[in-house]
Amino acid sequence: MLKLSLIGALLIAATVAIHAFGTTTWVQSLDRRASKNKNHWLRQHSLQVLTGTGLVLVFLHAVQITIWAYAYLWLLPADELETLEKAVYFSFVTFSTLGYGDITLSEGWRLLSGIQALNGILLVGWSTAILFAVVQRIWQGTFNAAE
Repeated sequence: MLKLSLIGALLIAATVAIHAFGTTTWVQSLDRRASKNKNHWLRQHSLQVLTGTGLVLVFLHAVQITIWAYAYLWLLPADELETLEKAVYFSFVTFSTLGYGDITLSEGWRLLSGIQALNGILLVGWSTAILFAVVQRIWQGTFNAAE
């Protein structure tokens, strides 16, 4: 149990670092873009900014899910998740807390999937906060520009 908790903590640290780097870099690029326009978000750029933000966040989650999938392939016995496709699928439904239950880990490894689900909740919540912050900035910029 301690071993799985430590492995889970390392995976969480890696995925949080990826999310921190990715979201910080994206928001800083948006800030630079806004400062070129005198800190006003232009209406015509709103769709581009929101679409870009959504794509960046989904990409970050895909990378994190893939890291978990490779960890499962590396750590678990060969008969648990036989292919990368199965590992990514299992990782995806676990990370998103969807948890279909069509693939489950054996008793000794279940704790790891629970840790991944907590990781997913944390990072999806973080993504929601980023998206909300971007929408709020667009709204503020749109209204400020109209004044």
